[in-house]
Amino acid sequence: MSERVLAIAAHPDDIEFVMAGTLIRLREAGFELHYLNVADGYCGSATADAVTIAATRAAEAQAAAESIGATFHASLVHDLEIFYTDELLRRLASVVRSVEPRIVLTHSPQDYMEDHVNTCRLAVTATFARGMPNYSTRPERAAISGEVTVYHAQPHGNRDPLGNVVRPELYVDIGEVMEEKTNMLAHHASQKEWLDTSQGLDSYLHTMQDLSAEVGSMSERFPYAEGWRKRLHLGFCGPKDDPLSACLARHVYRPSR
Repeated sequence: MSERVLAIAAHPDDIEFVMAGTLIRLREAGFELHYLNVADGYCGSATADAVTIAATRAAEAQAAAESIGATFHASLVHDLEIFYTDELLRRLASVVRSVEPRIVLTHSPQDYMEDHVNTCRLAVTATFARGMPNYSTRPERAAISGEVTVYHAQPHGNRDPLGNVVRPELYVDIGEVMEEKTNMLAHHASQKEWLDTSQGLDSYLHTMQDLSAEVGSMSERFPYAEGWRKRLHLGFCGPKDDPLSACLARHVYRPSR
């Protein structure tokens, strides 16, 4: 059985912005990909009603996931309803147990909006609780064994909420897969059209490419990169576990400290 990676992000298109290149690299390394947006994107339009845009964005996200061969998991709540609650945590923990990931990719602990930050907190605790038999999930799933390594993506804009630049500890070279990453983001046409109207032609795609180039520049090695920080191992994996570096060795740069 292939090892699995679970990407947990807040909204449709968040995975495409900061995680998709790494997912594609992991697919090349033989991983089974899993894709989950906690919220459904129903606030993501200035013109369409909530029901319509949520359905549109679900279809776009599913198409994006399928374009890279990822298993799509349905969203759990509406936009701006991602709170660190008992109910949502149990539902997300059920997904983690169903996937049994070796790697979890999620948001930065510091980011520009609370949906991202709360998704990060939920993803961490849901993964931490994977092996606790007395913790019940919804739907109910048995506890799982095995080590999981959690990695935090770059915050949107590569900056924390106070404008400070956030530098990764690990860079994944995505230059060769930028076209596939861009095509994946282009499935989110409702967002592209909205931002094209307000910011100019292809602004959505260009913004993603520019941010990936900025991370590449930080690496001083790659033209385009995605950046990661590995969460402390306690409760998750061995102290020296680093499956991204191990599995993507040819495409990873970790600066010496």
